Amino acid sequence: MKQITETLYFIPGQDDMIPDSHVYLIGRPESKDLTLVDAGLMGKGKYKIQSIQKTGIQLTDIKRVIMTHTHLDHIGCLGEILREIPDADLWVHTAEALLLEQGDERAVYGMDMFQSMCQAQYRIQPGAFTFPVDRRLEGGETLELGGTAWEVLHIPGHSAGSIGLYNRQEKILIPGDTVYADYAIGRFDLYGASGAQLRDSLMQLANLEVDILLPGHNRIMQSVPPGYILETAKQWEPYLS
Repeated sequence: MKQITETLYFIPGQDDMIPDSHVYLIGRPESKDLTLVDAGLMGKGKYKIQSIQKTGIQLTDIKRVIMTHTHLDHIGCLGEILREIPDADLWVHTAEALLLEQGDERAVYGMDMFQSMCQAQYRIQPGAFTFPVDRRLEGGETLELGGTAWEVLHIPGHSAGSIGLYNRQEKILIPGDTVYADYAIGRFDLYGASGAQLRDSLMQLANLEVDILLPGHNRIMQSVPPGYILETAKQWEPYLS
C-alpha cells in the first residue's frame, strides 16, 4: 500500500482475467475514522486486507466502504472485505443502491453474456451481490472522512450511479472509471451507461482544479497537467454524442 498524502493511501489492483480495481484508503490514521473507496475483483479481498494490515492500520478503524460504482471489478470482493470488517457501513449512490439491495445484478455485470461467463468461470451464485446499503449518496454532499473533506460528485455515464470524490483543498480527484490517465475514459456500452451523460460528466470534472488523479484502473497521476480532463473530453466528444 502506497501513501499518496498524509491522509490518503493507494492499493493497486492486481489484474486477472478481468481487471481488478484500485482501492483507496482515506483519512488521518489517528482519527480512527477511515474510509475504503471501492473493493475490487473476486478473490482479491485477502490481498487488499493484508495490504492495509502491513501498515499497522487496524481494520476496526475502517468505518465505511464507499463504492464509486458497483461493476464487478469494483464490488467483486466486497463480501470478502466486509467479512473482515463486519461493522463497516456501505455507502453507494442511490441509482445503484436499490439494485444492490434487491439482488438485481444488472449494474454489477453490465451485460447478460458477461454475467453468464463470470458465473461459470468464478462459480458465482445468482444473488451473490446483494448487500444492504447504509447510506445512499445523491451527489452534492460534503463528507467529513477522518479529518478530511470530500465532495461527492454524481458523474453518470460509465454507469448510472457513478460518483467521484473530490478533495478541494488538496485538489485530489477519485473519479472511479469515468476518466483515466493517458486520455482514456470508461466504457459506455453497459447497463445504465450513456455516452451523452459521460460527456457531460467529463465536462463537469473539467471544471475542477485537479493536481492528483486517482482513477479506478491503470496508472495514477500525481502531477496532472492543467486542462487534462478537458482535453480528454474533447478527444472523446465525437464518440459520446
